Amino acid sequence: MQHLPGESFLSSPTPNSAEPWLTPIAARQQVAAELLAPSQDQQLHAGYFHTLREILQQPATWLATGRQLAALAGSLRENLAGLRTLILTGSGSSEYAADCVRLPLQNRLGLPVQVLGGGTLLTHAGRAILPGRPALMVSFARSGDSPESVGAVSLLLETEPEIRHLVLTCNKDGRLATTWPNDPRVRSVVLDPRTNDRSLVMTSSYTNMVLAAHALGLLAAPQSIVELSENLSRAAASLFLEHFDSLAAFGRSGFQRIVYLASGAGLGAARESALKMLEMTAGRVWSMHESYLGLRHGPMSAVHADTLIVCFLSTDPLIRAYECDLIRELDRKQLGQAKIIFGASIPAGLARPGDLLIDCPGLAAVGDDAAPILDILIGQLLGLFRSMQEGLQPDAPSTTGVISRVVGTFQLHR
Repeated sequence: MQHLPGESFLSSPTPNSAEPWLTPIAARQQVAAELLAPSQDQQLHAGYFHTLREILQQPATWLATGRQLAALAGSLRENLAGLRTLILTGSGSSEYAADCVRLPLQNRLGLPVQVLGGGTLLTHAGRAILPGRPALMVSFARSGDSPESVGAVSLLLETEPEIRHLVLTCNKDGRLATTWPNDPRVRSVVLDPRTNDRSLVMTSSYTNMVLAAHALGLLAAPQSIVELSENLSRAAASLFLEHFDSLAAFGRSGFQRIVYLASGAGLGAARESALKMLEMTAGRVWSMHESYLGLRHGPMSAVHADTLIVCFLSTDPLIRAYECDLIRELDRKQLGQAKIIFGASIPAGLARPGDLLIDCPGLAAVGDDAAPILDILIGQLLGLFRSMQEGLQPDAPSTTGVISRVVGTFQLHR
């Protein structure tokens, strides 16, 4: 097996924090050293202490999630037995996490898989759900306390007796995890407490929920869940140790717009990346996500000279051929300020002067199904650096309180 930077971390005892990552990253990446040099109190005052660590702790937490889901594989297979439909739901970033696993789960389980936002379930309930029953609804939630999360499950428990529920959450004390302890139709899987991000923005919570849901398609071979988490962790270590500073430079550059391009399951990560930039800059940077083939149908008109274009490349040769054609078209038309291209074995000739190519060998090992877990790291880091460049605090970038870590209570109508 190829040994990537950070390989030794995988053989160390189970970590209790992100701290094992901080020293080697700071030793190799100047910007990381500068951010980590101030005291904890100074970093808290500057407003990036939590977000930075919650991004960097992800490789460690993925290892924990992989082991946890592998241990639960036998009982989770019972939850999936006899299904005709699988529904994935969440709100905001949690819904986008579901987007990342719809196609992989549909292909692996041989079931129709549908993603519905929590708000759609509140307004349309069973009318929005595919007709096959019995069904399982998987609810994604960091806190488990948002009105949509609890309201949607409560409504469907009343109106859809043939829908069972599986909750993937990062908060053992949230209402989703505690409201139905004795209802046999509801099961909760609470992830490692480190994944319950303290920052306003979701980072480690997002990727760990994606990984946990991805594991639902691998339950027949529990060791493959552990191996996937290890491959992801190695690839993320390489990304942080080799490209932290270069992503900082791009995040701090003068772009006013950003477009994330992806295909298939990667669209969920592109959508989440666009949200991360919007949230962490309090809307100062315009952001958009789109598929490569979809960009031609109108959205390309929004790619101006001040636009950073982030390209998540597929490992599938057919899909990549379409993606590369679009990238070359953007270059011929001289659209965009610069590009960041993230992929494995990136073809020569896709970059213009000033572009950043991040070749990630670990992507080939995880394939397109799990690649969104790595893709989103690019969006998280760009959002972090641009937030600080704008003079904001990534831990709490909404200075006017327009948005908060957990959506506030609002009236639920019946």
